[in-house]
Amino acid sequence: MTDQERLAEYDDDAAGRGPAPPPLETASHVPAASQELRTLAAVVVGALVVATLYFAQDVLVPIALAVMLSFVLSPLVDLLQRTGLWRAVSVAVSVLVALAAIGLIATLLGSQAATLAADVPHYVEVVHGKVERIQALATSRVASITRLLDGGKPAAGVAAPTVRPRGEKSDAAAALSRGTLQQPVVVELAPPRASVLAVARAVIEPVVGPLETTAIVLIVAIFILMQRDDLRDRFIRLVGDADLHRTTVAMDDAGQRLSRYFVSQLGVNACFGLVIGVGLWFIGLPAAALWGVLAGLLRFVPYLGPLLAAVPPLTLAAAVDPGWWTTVHVALLFVIVEPLAGYVAEPLLYGHSTGLSPMSVIVAAVFWTWIWGPLGLILSTPLTLCLVVMGRHVKSLEFFDVLLGDRPALSDVNRFYQRMLANDPDEALDQAEKMLTDRSLIDYYDSVVLPALRLAAGDEARGTISRQRVAEMARSILAVISDLSEQVDARPATTSTAEPGRGSVTGLVACVAGRGPFDEIVSGMLAQLLAQQRVVARRIPHTVVSRDTIAQLDLSAFNVVIVCYLELAGAPAHLRYLTRRLRQRAPHAALITGLWSTADALGTGQDAKQAVGADRYVASLREAFDAALGSLGNQLPSDSPASRLVPPESAIGLQTEPSTVPEPEASITSAS
Repeated sequence: MTDQERLAEYDDDAAGRGPAPPPLETASHVPAASQELRTLAAVVVGALVVATLYFAQDVLVPIALAVMLSFVLSPLVDLLQRTGLWRAVSVAVSVLVALAAIGLIATLLGSQAATLAADVPHYVEVVHGKVERIQALATSRVASITRLLDGGKPAAGVAAPTVRPRGEKSDAAAALSRGTLQQPVVVELAPPRASVLAVARAVIEPVVGPLETTAIVLIVAIFILMQRDDLRDRFIRLVGDADLHRTTVAMDDAGQRLSRYFVSQLGVNACFGLVIGVGLWFIGLPAAALWGVLAGLLRFVPYLGPLLAAVPPLTLAAAVDPGWWTTVHVALLFVIVEPLAGYVAEPLLYGHSTGLSPMSVIVAAVFWTWIWGPLGLILSTPLTLCLVVMGRHVKSLEFFDVLLGDRPALSDVNRFYQRMLANDPDEALDQAEKMLTDRSLIDYYDSVVLPALRLAAGDEARGTISRQRVAEMARSILAVISDLSEQVDARPATTSTAEPGRGSVTGLVACVAGRGPFDEIVSGMLAQLLAQQRVVARRIPHTVVSRDTIAQLDLSAFNVVIVCYLELAGAPAHLRYLTRRLRQRAPHAALITGLWSTADALGTGQDAKQAVGADRYVASLREAFDAALGSLGNQLPSDSPASRLVPPESAIGLQTEPSTVPEPEASITSAS
């Protein structure tokens, strides 16, 4: 899944219209309290949860394993039920299959380990000899380099260790055999004779713990599979039974996603272990099946699992082969198989992402290892994925999705606004170029830049940002817009008014900015979009159309006049007077008013709109773009002489005063 798809999914979830259902409210109601008390309560609850996980691991670990096993066996149970078997029989058959697989793997591992244990002393001796030879080689090389640096003088205090041939006795042992040293008296303590009960205890105690855990896991998994519907109903009652449709969709999505992930991950890791085992068998490594199963299990550990799985086979390869070719072959096997499993098999089965961010995977591995040991390391990714899925559907647990999920914490709009607040137009431009690979420039302006400008206008109206910061933000946004002037859309903007075969619609359009600090940015974006369609668009700042200076403005040659107001603030009187002045200066032009704050900033009444006096009202750049081209098409045919007239600003009487916001005028308002 690409970053754009995840961003779209985030926006869809926030708007409540995406594929994933909106978060659910919990049934419990938290009394109103101060922010400090709520924060303290959250810290206390978190500490209690962590302490419970740590001290109750003997109980919670089997339950967690049972839940994971139930997710793995659930598809098999459903398949058997669809064949006509009762649920109890389906559960019994699934558990027996799991037991048979576990027993077969345990028997295979036991036989492989027993075979390998007999040759361990020999392997240790071989590895020790290779280490000594490597050490002697390294020491001799260091001595040579030191002697070379000293001008050929022998290095003092550096002597290569003597590697004694196997079977040769040391000096002390030789002297002892010749009788030159006094032989010590050997005192041997005879252990007491062990009873039958002690022997039985020594044999049974190591296997009692694993057998007990296995029995608890199987029993709990059987009850979960048998009572799955009842547990689902109880969870729905707990998290929210007021909206059964939304809760049911959330439960189904969570269950299917987790089950699909666990089954896919189990299949990929099993195939990985099988390929590794077969490859090691072809190489000739002893106990190849043992290392294959170990590789499959350790691959559940994120990132470090394959590396840890490769260490024992590499060590054994160095022990069984006097040379190094077997070690090289084992290393090549892991280097080839792991990328194929990670970058080919996994994306085909469950996508490029598990729903977790890379940082959260590492943090989760450290946390669960600290809480539950090696078993927690293996279960860290599945357990964290469960928390993230719950956070996407339960409102009170949403922080899990924000902290651990792979979806961006900020939407496109908030990220653009944050970059403008940080005065970082370069990162905003990089974000824009990535988004423009699958959408048009006008769609990017409508979906990202305009909402960000509304946020900025609201903050400016409340006084949360200073005038200096407003000017800096305006310069940054205008710089981004200027750099996007040559952007070639991956999906060109299409209009409902364009007629095929008639060529480009030409004419003169005046984009008049309102009195807000960001209105000139909106007029600049609209002029840029029109200029890409060979329409001569002129930006007119608000200072030019004020009461004192509008008499110097000649708009008689313009065909369309568009007024851009980002924030009307519930007082349309100044808009009405501005529209009246523009109507007097351009009586034959189509007058379009863009109210970008809401879809209908003047209300639903027609009297308010008639009082303003505009010919049409638009709420997006797409609507303004279509309305301008439509008005030009109705007023000027493409073969009219007036349509080919492109007078300079001096010829049409446009005397622009210096704007309060610096802007790259030439790069935005130039016509083709």
